Amino acid sequence: MTSSVRDLKVYTTYPHNCSYLEDQEATTLFVDPRQPVDKKLYSKLSLMGFRRSGTHIYRPHCSACKACIPARIPAGTFTPRRAQKRVIQRNRDLMITCSDDICDDEAFNLYQRYIRMRHADGDMYPPDREQYEAFLNRVWDCTAYYRFYDRGHLVAVAVIDELEDGLSAIYTFFEPGETRRSLGAFAILWQVEKALQMGLEYVYLGYWIKDCQKMSYKSDYRPLEVYVNGRWTTLL
Repeated sequence: MTSSVRDLKVYTTYPHNCSYLEDQEATTLFVDPRQPVDKKLYSKLSLMGFRRSGTHIYRPHCSACKACIPARIPAGTFTPRRAQKRVIQRNRDLMITCSDDICDDEAFNLYQRYIRMRHADGDMYPPDREQYEAFLNRVWDCTAYYRFYDRGHLVAVAVIDELEDGLSAIYTFFEPGETRRSLGAFAILWQVEKALQMGLEYVYLGYWIKDCQKMSYKSDYRPLEVYVNGRWTTLL
């Protein structure tokens, strides 16, 4: 198994409609899916702005657009804002457990409700069990599934990969009716705390897209580091 990014083969997709910005075409760069990947190689690729979806490691590679910017929170210097502190406080009563998978009906049913209520206009609608398991499955023994319970009722699931230098927030889905709890925001804040407990430096958030409402929220977490022109810098 190679741990050198220089030895990797990569492929690009044909241009296709962008999922985030209207009237834009997207092209995606993929690492050869036949390439064996361990945590060391995966961590190096994350440092270069790559992301995991199911068994694929990818990065946007659009010729005419650079809107998708890799983003991460430096856990040691992150300071929650007043509103974020209130979110943390409102969710102190949740019980959080870790499981090896989310193949059960309890988790999938929550996922279905979330997609139908929050993402009916997206690529994952309608929710499909085969697609769900392929997207969120454990791949290289570095994935953990954290379940958030309110008095025995599952209200959120956070899918997280543990890298050498941080946690990668792969996906979070939650009870769409629990608006007061702000469960999506809480899951990110909780991962920052978790990274600190584990002695890790970062929480990788995927791609920040300033002009896409569904992706622009990531700039609410400051300081936020972004990967631009081959280096990580603090977003001002």
